[in-house]
Amino acid sequence: MRLRRITARRSPVHGMGLFALQPIAAGERVIEYKGELTSWRRAAGRQRSGAGHTFVFGLSDVRVIDGSRGGNSARFLNHACSPNCEAIETGARVFIHALTAIAPGHELFIDYRLSVDGVLTDDIRTRYICHCGASSCRRTMLRGNAESA
Repeated sequence: MRLRRITARRSPVHGMGLFALQPIAAGERVIEYKGELTSWRRAAGRQRSGAGHTFVFGLSDVRVIDGSRGGNSARFLNHACSPNCEAIETGARVFIHALTAIAPGHELFIDYRLSVDGVLTDDIRTRYICHCGASSCRRTMLRGNAESA
């Protein structure tokens, strides 16, 4: 019997998060981000019509994996500006790998590196504010230096 390595539970950073139950080595594949493969348009329509969080992972081919439809606990990965995990896209699949060794009890994070179309308004900056608390926190989940945009 294989022991569970991760679990989803309440996060001090935001909503739910993923946490290590067993030691995870740097470079180790932790989990696949699963969900329905769909278009940005369809996923955005769901986001407007639904309440709460959305769990959408953008692919380089302009499609998305919608973790709210057939997804797994990977959808609970929170953002951090100094993440301990990274997402690696392989075709239409996304795998989460540890960047560093992660001890049991520690939360798993990726850098969302989100991008938005159009002008960055105060409302958009507020919507994508970061709460990771890292010393290198850029205060946004947006890609690059969105604060100065």
